[in-house]
Amino acid sequence: MLVSLFALAIGLLIGSFLNVCIYRMPRDLSVVSPRSFCPHCEHMIAWYDNIPVASYWMLGRKCRHCGHPISARYPIVEALTGVLFFFSAWFYGPAPLAVKYCLFSALMIGLVFSDLEERILPNEFTVGGAVAGILLAAWVPTAEGVTLARMLLPAAWGPRWLSVAEALMGALFCSLLLWFVGWAYLKVRHKEGLGLGDVKMIATIGAFLGLYGAMATMILGSLVGSVIGLLYIFIRKKDASTYELPFGTFLGIAAVGYAVFGDRISAWWLGLAR
Repeated sequence: MLVSLFALAIGLLIGSFLNVCIYRMPRDLSVVSPRSFCPHCEHMIAWYDNIPVASYWMLGRKCRHCGHPISARYPIVEALTGVLFFFSAWFYGPAPLAVKYCLFSALMIGLVFSDLEERILPNEFTVGGAVAGILLAAWVPTAEGVTLARMLLPAAWGPRWLSVAEALMGALFCSLLLWFVGWAYLKVRHKEGLGLGDVKMIATIGAFLGLYGAMATMILGSLVGSVIGLLYIFIRKKDASTYELPFGTFLGIAAVGYAVFGDRISAWWLGLAR
């Protein structure tokens, strides 16, 4: 429990930094300097007004200096990151796999909210995440059980290189598949349906979760996106032919769900089947 609570505290701090990235990266601003400021009046925020989650409520959800409302995205990102860090530590304990899934969760949260707000998936999260996932695969297994790399490559490679191969296969195959879907959509409908940001994002997911995890994410993300997107378009009376759905947001939600809860859902389902 102490490890999980420590992970929660770290997650809250990481979530605060993610808020900086979500605002600044799409605008090509440095995430290092200057320190946090109000996007409305640009007044620097003191440390005691920048406590994750708590400061949002202590300030009455408004900037101390200009009184402009603070976006609810700030406490949501901080709390969500903290909760996912908590569950990663709770499920996997003080192990490298927990650290890997904490990093993956942070990347997905940054991408989900960047896409939701700005329809931009920053390369720092996508390309950087894909590289990190492939490198981490050398020390932390990409997936348990039967994987494509274990089926196609000789066992003499050893678990470390088979894990790296699985991460590479997941990143390359799924990104190429999603790129082809976007290309075919463009040829048939004569308009862009998927951006390169989505392609790079699925490469990150494949690097962390392997081929099967990335494929499951694409299927689940497409289903969730279709249902929620159509409901949103219907409720808000948007034009379905022109409204741009944030597909990266749905991919990120599906990926985090698979990473944190996928093994447990699979075990539960197999238990029922028996």
